[in-house]
Amino acid sequence: MTTSSDCILITGATGNVGRELVKLLHGQGGQPIRAAVISEQDAQNLPHPDVPWVRFDFGEPASFAPAFAGVDRLFLMRPPHISDIDRYIKPVIEYAAAAGVHQIVFLSLIGAEKNRIVPHAKVEKLLQAGPTPYTLLRCGFFMQNLSTTHRQDIAEHDDIFVPAGRGKTAFIDVRDIAAVAARVLTEPGHDNQAYPLTGSEALDYYQTADIFSQVLGRPIAYSSPTPWRFAWRMWRRGNPLSYVGVVSAIYMTTRFGLADGVNPKTAELLGRAPVTMRQFVADHAALWQSHHPARQVPVISN
Repeated sequence: MTTSSDCILITGATGNVGRELVKLLHGQGGQPIRAAVISEQDAQNLPHPDVPWVRFDFGEPASFAPAFAGVDRLFLMRPPHISDIDRYIKPVIEYAAAAGVHQIVFLSLIGAEKNRIVPHAKVEKLLQAGPTPYTLLRCGFFMQNLSTTHRQDIAEHDDIFVPAGRGKTAFIDVRDIAAVAARVLTEPGHDNQAYPLTGSEALDYYQTADIFSQVLGRPIAYSSPTPWRFAWRMWRRGNPLSYVGVVSAIYMTTRFGLADGVNPKTAELLGRAPVTMRQFVADHAALWQSHHPARQVPVISN
């Protein structure tokens, strides 16, 4: 375990993974942490009101010094809207090295080392070329994408609207990712390692829609839109083109069969089986309730 003087700076502290990581590390009591947030208003979304936080902005170098003061380890998450890695992420990595940070744990993407299109690949290269020990968490698709980015389509249209074709995905719950991150941040032996993190099963979106239908008690479809239809809808909803481009590129990895590999590393690091899709949907079922009455279908158990 890290000593009591070791502080962990958590970027993306109010995001899917960061928030769960804050919960875990704050709950350990003896582990000093600092949540990096964009504003005081953002700090209101932290899981506990007594979590120490600091204002931090990738685009404002003046915010770096107070954020990194006394920090030993960094959990680095690339904000989804940032695609210019040289401008926004590289300065943070360089500042961390100059500030004496001893480990950077980066939330990466499964297969990033083979996919130069995604910005995660460039971040990985910067870390591998730099002086600071790193740990790469190469994660499969988040189950929570279905309860955040795609929640509206499921709740209001009973449809999973992603351009993944018939490709399969080894979905992973962010709670499992956070548990792995907490471990590699608080014990030795993970320097300069790259861990592929997936769930225990690979599902296509037709199978995923069936699980949603069974658990939610109403038919949920998978319409399998073309990449162009998907990008158009995302853009019409007000998402920046850079974000739409990154998300579309990520779904191409699924469409071409590059996201279906199931890796045992998650279970190995957790000491237990990862959360299944069925458990995830059951845990968060209320999130997909819509304004119209649920249409009942038989629920099929395992």
